[in-house]
Amino acid sequence: MLNFRKALTVAGAALAVTTSSLLATGSPALAASRDGVCDSGEFCLYYNSDQAGSVSDFTGSVDDYGATQPSCYEFKGAGNGQGLCVKNTAASVWNRTSKTVTVYFNSNYGGASQSFAAGAKGNLNATLKNNNASHMIGSNGGGGAQTPRNDYDGNPRGFAQNNCTAFAAYRIASRLGVPNFSNSYGGVTWGNAEHWDNAARAIGVTVNKTPKVGAIAVNDTHGQYGHVAYVNKVYSDGSFDVEEYNWNNVHAYGTRSHVHVSQAERDFQWMLHF
Repeated sequence: MLNFRKALTVAGAALAVTTSSLLATGSPALAASRDGVCDSGEFCLYYNSDQAGSVSDFTGSVDDYGATQPSCYEFKGAGNGQGLCVKNTAASVWNRTSKTVTVYFNSNYGGASQSFAAGAKGNLNATLKNNNASHMIGSNGGGGAQTPRNDYDGNPRGFAQNNCTAFAAYRIASRLGVPNFSNSYGGVTWGNAEHWDNAARAIGVTVNKTPKVGAIAVNDTHGQYGHVAYVNKVYSDGSFDVEEYNWNNVHAYGTRSHVHVSQAERDFQWMLHF
């Protein structure tokens, strides 16, 4: 993050954390949230129509439900379908999040889709019933480009104000179905951007090198503090566009196009998939 050292206050400096302390933190509450009960704040898929049969509950977007055990997302609740993979077997939904949720025919948020408003219950339409592979939480969901927009709400969520971490935290909270995301999310301290990939691993968030719309890109080689950004478009050659704070524009919003996963200082090394 450009000029981060000059802007960092004493309070902001307290956010820095070592990798070892991240990994030593106790186990997170995330895994327990997928318990086969459709709780407030979750998006739920049901095996049968009209919210009947076994339920699979989610707290975030999923770009591929997976087709085989043990790697697939399964129906966890009691009733018809319990233990089966969700992919291509769901018939109805209950959206208990505060955002619109879109269900997609294909993985990676592609193909035909059907959206459900916050609080809505409904059956999947004839195209998507038993033909569902991913869902995106948030009104800007989708596998294609998302229109860049500086909609930051100004809440730093425990990070240094108007820095890359505060903006990325906002996007996680507002678009990725994690409304309570903050610097202490999951029982670890996320701290400076360079630590985010380790913090994510410590609590079970998927970390890989695959850019997808909605991923949080992590640069852990830039300067002393690293950098994070929000991926809003992915190209066929593997490059991608990002939205960010405090890179080209000091303590302000900006965008970049056709960056890559690489060791170059302007690029990113990791993708976090909430």
